[in-house]
Amino acid sequence: AQDLCKVAGIAKVLVAQHDVYRGLLPEELTPLILATQKQFNYTHICAGASAFGKNLLPRVAAKLEVAPISDIIAIKSPDTFVRTIYAGNALCTVKCDEKVKVFSVRGTSFEAAATSGGSASSEKASSTSPVEISEWLDQKLTKSDRPELTGAKVVVSGVETEFLHVGQAGLEILTLGDPPTSASQSVGITGRGLKSGENFKLLYDLADQLHAAVGASRAAVDAGFVPNDMQVGQTGKIV
Repeated sequence: AQDLCKVAGIAKVLVAQHDVYRGLLPEELTPLILATQKQFNYTHICAGASAFGKNLLPRVAAKLEVAPISDIIAIKSPDTFVRTIYAGNALCTVKCDEKVKVFSVRGTSFEAAATSGGSASSEKASSTSPVEISEWLDQKLTKSDRPELTGAKVVVSGVETEFLHVGQAGLEILTLGDPPTSASQSVGITGRGLKSGENFKLLYDLADQLHAAVGASRAAVDAGFVPNDMQVGQTGKIV
């Protein structure tokens, strides 16, 4: 909250605290967002196109009886947005006439806001009554020294083959921009062609040489080779 107050353009930061908000369950956060929107008459509600945003915003939109817009990559005006369609092969410009615009944002399409130049006030938001239809129990995070998948500019893609050796597995290097200069600019993705989780070491070694992150296809995740937070694609992380 303190960092948000420093971002230029933000007038007020509302902070809601309650035990039921642990785990950020959408069942508990939705009533809070609806009550806050009604109190301040907000016209736009947005979140990142992450697991959190994809879990929460459709519920909020349904309660408001508006159509949400997912995964926008540009904002043309207060009611006009650009998003990808056909698995990213085309761009679609959407004009939203809903009274409240609810949309998720692809974070990699926008520059990070500088935490300087702003002086917003921070206020406590009134908590809503607990819904208690779900309970947050635990969260397990995968820790890695490699860069985050969603910030990559170079993709090392593993073709779905039965070969085991890197030289034969159809590994392709797709350059999306300038060559990588740091550990946050490239990503490696592979699939079930590696046959097992142990063989992913081949890709890990290659990724380390390229300063790359490591991702996986849905087939590799479904096969149990790697955890699902490494999945890249329409049902995983966008790179």
